[in-house]
Amino acid sequence: MTPEQQQGIQTHVEAISAILYADCEPESLKTLEDIELAVKERVLTHVTPQSGIFLSTQLAGQKQEG
Repeated sequence: MTPEQQQGIQTHVEAISAILYADCEPESLKTLEDIELAVKERVLTHVTPQSGIFLSTQLAGQKQEG
């Protein structure tokens, strides 16, 4: 991964984190475990499925071209 790609990921992760944080009740994030569980729940609910759809679409497009 290039430094530019790493920076792009960092930028997007920070933006996604801000959105996911806005979906949380700040008073529920009292411990590191609370934060970890909140992040895991929201990533599995919102980020992972969309990443899977994107990658599947990319793979299907490559197969059609090849």
